[in-house]
Amino acid sequence: MVEPDMAELAGKVALVTGSSGIGAAVALRLAEAGAAVCVVGIDGAEVSDLAGRLVAAEHQAVGVEADLRSTDQADEAFVACQQHLGTPNIVVAVAGGSGRQFGDGAIHELSLEAWRATFELNATPVMSTARAAVRAMAGPGGSLIVISSVLATSPAPPRFETHSYAAAKGAALALVTSLAASYAPNGVRVNAVLPGATDTPMAARAAGNEEIMSYIERKQPLTRGMVSAADVAEVVLFLAGDGSRAVTGQAIAVDGGWTVTQAV
Repeated sequence: MVEPDMAELAGKVALVTGSSGIGAAVALRLAEAGAAVCVVGIDGAEVSDLAGRLVAAEHQAVGVEADLRSTDQADEAFVACQQHLGTPNIVVAVAGGSGRQFGDGAIHELSLEAWRATFELNATPVMSTARAAVRAMAGPGGSLIVISSVLATSPAPPRFETHSYAAAKGAALALVTSLAASYAPNGVRVNAVLPGATDTPMAARAAGNEEIMSYIERKQPLTRGMVSAADVAEVVLFLAGDGSRAVTGQAIAVDGGWTVTQAV
């Protein structure tokens, strides 16, 4: 464990949305770097478990159950964070997920219901989190980091043909650019991280498909397969810390080479 006075994020308060996969890895890494961490997610048991593990590891942490598709619940989560840990100056918007459960896929087969549900799951939580984040950080300053996806900019049909998900992640990316321009004068930095195929519970479908995994190994040669959630968390840590104080409006792909590698 890093000594508090040596920790990169000592004295910082981080609010992380999402309690599994990338969200869990980010919460752990920021806590290891000295931040007090508020974990926010829709699965109360999962949120409590993650917060409990952080506390057991002698980190300062609290868990808040909230459905971030609701702006009211997002606002309440920020209030709870402030009451228990202080006003967040690092916010990481991770919460989201696959839209396949709603029928997401190629647009010629897509229903309006699947489109709306996938957007609600992936774009609306970014909006509600960002809204609360800039209200909390404008003036004092801080870092808002949004997790998008390489599928927003680098599609891979037909293996990853989920058009609602790609559009929602593209919307999040556009929002990052717009927010960065609007709130830079208020001391708020806004950046995006674009993971490639990442070893998380959401990737279970890909992990169980030999043909898709072979493709990922060719498409992400640096990692010879899926990126780890810890790889993503390291880049989030950089964007959260003072070492990136002059960085805003940027999108960093953590993709093992996905965006620059041709694969068939």
